[in-house]
Amino acid sequence: MRSATAPTAQPSLPPAGGDSTMSHRQILEAMSGLMLGMFVAILSSTVVSTSLPTIIADLHGSQSAYTWVVTSTLLALTVSTPIWGKLADLYSRKTLVQTGLAIYTLGSIFAGLSQSTGELIFFRVIQGLGVGGLTALVQVVLSDLVSPRERGRYSGYLGAVFGVGTVAGPLLGGVVTDAFSWRACFYVGVPFSIAALILLQRTLKLPKRERGEVHMDFIGALLIAGSVSSLLIWVSLASHQFAWISWQTAVLVPLGILLAVAAVVQERHARQPLIPTHLFGERTVVLSVIASIAVGIAMFGSTVFLSQYLQLARGKTPTESGLLSIPMVIGLFLASTIIGRRVSSTGRYKKWMMTGAALLTLGLALMGTLDETTSLPELGVFMAIIGAGLGMVMQNLVLIVQNAVPQHDMGSGSSLVAFFRSLGGATGVSVLGAVLASRTSSTIADGFQHAGVATSGTTSSLDSGSVPDLSSLSAGARGIVEHAYGVGVGEVFLIAAPLAAIAFVAIALLKEKPLGTKSGIEIVSGGIEGEIDLELDATGDTDRSRTGEPAGATA
Repeated sequence: MRSATAPTAQPSLPPAGGDSTMSHRQILEAMSGLMLGMFVAILSSTVVSTSLPTIIADLHGSQSAYTWVVTSTLLALTVSTPIWGKLADLYSRKTLVQTGLAIYTLGSIFAGLSQSTGELIFFRVIQGLGVGGLTALVQVVLSDLVSPRERGRYSGYLGAVFGVGTVAGPLLGGVVTDAFSWRACFYVGVPFSIAALILLQRTLKLPKRERGEVHMDFIGALLIAGSVSSLLIWVSLASHQFAWISWQTAVLVPLGILLAVAAVVQERHARQPLIPTHLFGERTVVLSVIASIAVGIAMFGSTVFLSQYLQLARGKTPTESGLLSIPMVIGLFLASTIIGRRVSSTGRYKKWMMTGAALLTLGLALMGTLDETTSLPELGVFMAIIGAGLGMVMQNLVLIVQNAVPQHDMGSGSSLVAFFRSLGGATGVSVLGAVLASRTSSTIADGFQHAGVATSGTTSSLDSGSVPDLSSLSAGARGIVEHAYGVGVGEVFLIAAPLAAIAFVAIALLKEKPLGTKSGIEIVSGGIEGEIDLELDATGDTDRSRTGEPAGATA
């Protein structure tokens, strides 16, 4: 990017105005399929979350399998996100979104037919590949329709859809599991996926993007996938199937690091890199990535381990578990919608993001006090605080990165945030799952030893790391298991709290920039890559300015 001399006059935020090319109604019509696609992406994880204990028990899986059913989807989502993002800079974004929906639909149908945890994990990978496309592309397409200044408002709508999907998923999954079977959970999203495909075809109209010769970085894709997979497999299986210090660790960790280094070298020299390394020269991008990792751990970890707490420490059914998660969704829904509008009306985002990160840290710390006796109203307050924190931070991290990168890197930049958020979530669920398995196993063993409880043959299954079926246990054994999961989940949230504090520090170090006033369509049709963008420091003085390059100069 070229530098431009900043004007000497005192700068101010650009006035809030609508995008000239599309009316509010037209934007909402174009977004209808996108929002339904986002709803499908959320359903893919939340509709199963409350049913996972039932699923794993029915398929005779272990705690490791429980973790892998979640991690496999996150792994596929994480690995595929930067690929989808790069494809969005090269090919039709509408076609790519529809392709992601189709892949998700196929994965869901076959996941519902699984006869073992191995089959289920495989088809969850297919689901994850499709969801990776939706996660990366929805925000990219939104950047085509709406300017950064107005995007906060519409991101609030996406946040609202996220909230509805988050609350509807566990409720729907719980009801379907209790009334029919857990297998039906995987079919619930299929009608929504088909409806999203039809809506996208009818309502989403994007201009054709001119591009030069395309060189897809397949080597970079393989290196990144290999590195992420090696490290995530290690953190997922260590302490379950092999010790942290073992020959498997000696192979997987150096392999992951070596592939990561090779990926960096490849991306620096590739003609059209999958993840452009020059993006990391932008301070906003680097700090947003750091914050996204912490947000991913909080978001995915809260959903997974809260479900285990409610069902295994409090004895709730999947339906009850879904209902009890409503406070977190309400907090996320309100914060995302209200703060999104505030960001659009004022152009200011940093103070809201810092507030959100502080609330997220506080909520996780409060959840660290959980045990099997915590009152449900108290738990509801803790969840609402976490939800509000996520609502203030999550969508805005994508917004500020999109505001900082040039238009021809919009897909790569947007997917970068989603990539590291998913990576943080997958790593966090795996590591925290290992902590929980170790903690509950030792607590259960100690409880049996001190209480001398007869378990009617269930001791071996509990000691083996399997997810317990509370209904099959005696009253004494059930109390020991509930206590183990109560304190174990509390410890997991306590470990996650300092990570959210890191997100607060990263956001505090951001320099707030005025949000741009042109949508991607306006920029492309206007023949420019960007507009003068003044960066303000904390006092409002001009720090520097930037302008984009001609659109024709990009591939």
